Amino acid sequence: MRISRLIVLPIMLLMVGITAADARMLQPHEARRFVAGKLFAYTCFDGTRGLGRIYSDGSVSGTIRKRGGRSRFIAMPRGTIRVTRTSICAALRGAAFQPCFNVVKTSRVSFRGSLSGFGFAYCDFVRRYPRKKRASPEKPVVKATPIKATPIAATPKPTPLQSAVMSMPPSMIP
Repeated sequence: MRISRLIVLPIMLLMVGITAADARMLQPHEARRFVAGKLFAYTCFDGTRGLGRIYSDGSVSGTIRKRGGRSRFIAMPRGTIRVTRTSICAALRGAAFQPCFNVVKTSRVSFRGSLSGFGFAYCDFVRRYPRKKRASPEKPVVKATPIKATPIAATPKPTPLQSAVMSMPPSMIP
């Protein structure tokens, strides 16, 4: 359970944000609309980083990489992130408390998420657009030159096989 609690901070903070000129605190319903279903890369104050998505049903999936460690895939069930009229919180089985988050929109594609009451514990999130990167520029069309077909030479028909009995001398037939 210790690992799931450590993983939760960056994922839950996906719902939170802070920055200079553009920064504005989002209400829970605004944060949900801004984040739900979209893919975000994140970097946290402690060096943790990854890529994740929070779905409208409150489920979470993505990757997490602790400083100096390997990337790991994580998935949390629906209802893990709970958005109410006044708060955004995480429901974690076995957790001593239910963490809640502040979300500050830093630009039209980014935000900072922090634990309520612990502003130093934050993650910065930037939206990613995976389909745009997969698309490749069109390749030039190369005209094919027709190949002249040459017929295969006719081969003689094979002679029919005789049965073994027919090829035996009459003295050997019982």
